Amino acid sequence: MPRCFVILDRDGTLIRERHYLADPDQVELSPGAAESLCQLRGMGLGLVLVTNQSGIGRGLFDFAALARVHQRMKQLLHHRGAWLDGIYFCPHRPDEACNCRKPAPGMIEEAARELGFDPQESFVIGDRACDIELGQRVGATTCLVLTGYGGQAAKDGSIQPDYVVDDLASAVPRIAARIAGGVPPSQIQTVLRHS
Repeated sequence: MPRCFVILDRDGTLIRERHYLADPDQVELSPGAAESLCQLRGMGLGLVLVTNQSGIGRGLFDFAALARVHQRMKQLLHHRGAWLDGIYFCPHRPDEACNCRKPAPGMIEEAARELGFDPQESFVIGDRACDIELGQRVGATTCLVLTGYGGQAAKDGSIQPDYVVDDLASAVPRIAARIAGGVPPSQIQTVLRHS
């Protein structure tokens, strides 16, 4: 059977929010993030990061700067025993109408092809409306974290995630409970509506 995957947003979810982060020295893991990844991996889940990085398209930083930021993030995770199966990013501006900028599904579709998983059997965790809409577009179970911009997104009321949780660490027991209960992620919405 293909593994289930957790698809993570970067800024405001896995690492602290920084406006157009281009300096690797400013990379800081969110509290409990590495431990959460270790717990998710311990459940047999794959881990993928998907992130909009329009700073490249806007000319604020280049691909090399982004690579340095991601290298630093991976180092911080590695020091705590955590790692990702893949990192996918969209470098385009919003007006470029690409198929990879969240909430468009391109990054998840690419990850699913390369890593061999079903997006409908996955969990998407993020702090913005575009993360939740992305998850809904591919049929995944969605978790809105209240870190980063999550508090604003929750107050807005325009999105309906499957779960609203304090942070990445708080998403882990929700995912664990669903896996332990034997409910495929694609059926969680139905279960919730009838519980």
